[in-house]
Amino acid sequence: MELGLYSFAETTVDAATGVRADTAERLRHLLEEIALADQVGLDVYGVGEHHRPDFAVAAPAVVLAAAAARTRRIRLSSAVTVLSSDDPVRVFQEFSTLDLLSNGRAEIMAGRGSFIESFPLFGYALDDYDALFAEKLDLLLALRANERVTWRGAHRAALTDQPVHPRPVQDPLPVWVAIGGTPQSAARAGTLALPLAIAIIGGEPARFTPFVEIYREAWMQAGHDPALARVSINSHGFIADTEQEAAESFWPRYADAMGRIGRERGWPPPTRAHFDRECRPTGALLLGSPQQVIEKILYEHELFGMDRFLLQLSVGTMPHAQMLRAIELYGTVVAPAVRKALA
Repeated sequence: MELGLYSFAETTVDAATGVRADTAERLRHLLEEIALADQVGLDVYGVGEHHRPDFAVAAPAVVLAAAAARTRRIRLSSAVTVLSSDDPVRVFQEFSTLDLLSNGRAEIMAGRGSFIESFPLFGYALDDYDALFAEKLDLLLALRANERVTWRGAHRAALTDQPVHPRPVQDPLPVWVAIGGTPQSAARAGTLALPLAIAIIGGEPARFTPFVEIYREAWMQAGHDPALARVSINSHGFIADTEQEAAESFWPRYADAMGRIGRERGWPPPTRAHFDRECRPTGALLLGSPQQVIEKILYEHELFGMDRFLLQLSVGTMPHAQMLRAIELYGTVVAPAVRKALA
């Protein structure tokens, strides 16, 4: 199983210190974190796309290209590319370029997006939310399959025998479908023979097992080789030397971030009791000492049989030194133990 990280590069006020993260400094820190993840042997690093002031990355391919120059082996992915409001031709060109710069380490994690700011920003209607994603995913897959593309859709200008360059090192360039909990999206990934990434940010992870079953059933019904189906579980959490240190550091930042987003979406404010429940062995947060995180990854592997696990350490602005220590523990203690247990 591949083990990795993903980040949205938060630029919020640190709830514990009251200091707002500087965008340029946060990007420099992000590159240091990716470089360390590579050094300690993690497999994947994903960077999210957002178009709002509390996150630093609006152009993941640019950040990942900078990371490619500082790393040797770690795979570099978006997490996610908001394909519904982007142009698939530009996405393909950007990540093909990244693939060339990184010598075949680029990936696209395509999703519909959990925020809506990109739709008015790029001139798209939210009413077309799903249709945009389906159509643009179709074009993206056509682009990676053919050097010359003829294609027609409802939301983008048609292409007629159009050459699209540059071509990536990898053939095909990996494209994952990222979902938050929609059965139809899981089925679509299976039908198209694309790897599936499931974001679990709350509740009991066990409740997401039906989405993996839907995905694998759709994969089989479409006639694809079942051995090639791949699932990634993407979750929040934090690792420190002790459980108490992890919880006390993570809780105020987590409460601030989830409370702020929750107010936008009508969710109740997070409470410490709810947070503690999420930290239990069957909860959604992978938080605690290395041994606790090892046990929770293995528990989720029993549930999903996933091929990849990605952890988001910075839910809210976390101190850079603590982030580096968490990455070090993940790569040098957690990852070797999980790999040994699953060997």
